[in-house]
Amino acid sequence: MSTVALTEENFESSVTESGITLVDWWAAWCGPCRMFGPVFEAASEKHTDITFGKIDTEDQQSLAAAAQISSIPTLMAFRDGVLVFSQAGALPAASLEQLIQAVRELDMDQVREEIAANQQA
Repeated sequence: MSTVALTEENFESSVTESGITLVDWWAAWCGPCRMFGPVFEAASEKHTDITFGKIDTEDQQSLAAAAQISSIPTLMAFRDGVLVFSQAGALPAASLEQLIQAVRELDMDQVREEIAANQQA
């Protein structure tokens, strides 16, 4: 599956569905974003069971503000509607593969228990 453009209209439905969604926050003027783009695209072709979304922060400024994006590129990983990773900076291909594997291996029941415990504290 190739990448999909995410906007205010489809962002929430994309990241709350079951499965894994990776989101690349980027802009055309950003050099590191242009370097990371092909790495992200290649991973999307390799991992067809994952949704790979790209958000142009220039075009989707209110969405970027709502997500508190202060540096690009920023990569977010959602699994079953839960944000499980968020980090600014371009990742090399090997690091992106490690992240994908780590997200796949998460015990989501345990993740939800930890979130609930943190919310009660």
